[in-house]
Amino acid sequence: MSGATLTLREADDDESLSCVESMLEETGLPSRDVRSKPDCFYAGYVDGDAVAVGGIEAYGTAGLLRSVVVAESKRGEGFGTALCDALEGEARAAGVETLFLLTTTAADFFADRGFAEIARSDAPDSVRATTEFEDICPATAVCMKKSL
Repeated sequence: MSGATLTLREADDDESLSCVESMLEETGLPSRDVRSKPDCFYAGYVDGDAVAVGGIEAYGTAGLLRSVVVAESKRGEGFGTALCDALEGEARAAGVETLFLLTTTAADFFADRGFAEIARSDAPDSVRATTEFEDICPATAVCMKKSL
């Protein structure tokens, strides 16, 4: 379905942070740092139900898009695109001009959204110093960037 819409909300309480953790764990993505960065995570809701989660870490004009997940029952309906659109809006509002990400499974999806593959070493120091770059994501993950 094209034109899927969702309502993006900060994951700013225990219930929404638990939702983020659960969705990440269900898809095999790391969740161990969610509670240490609660201001970075969001949940996307449709009719009061969380259908997607993701995060934005802003470091001046550079940002890290992370932990993008759509509930299995909602995949293929456009919610990944709607979530990324909303997260990119949050990044712009925070002053981010270039968004970076690491992925092991969704490079084609992000390439379709305008992200280009880059060498991991080409990401700015502030982004390379994140937990995702230094510890959580494997060295084999594809690094990508997009100008907002």
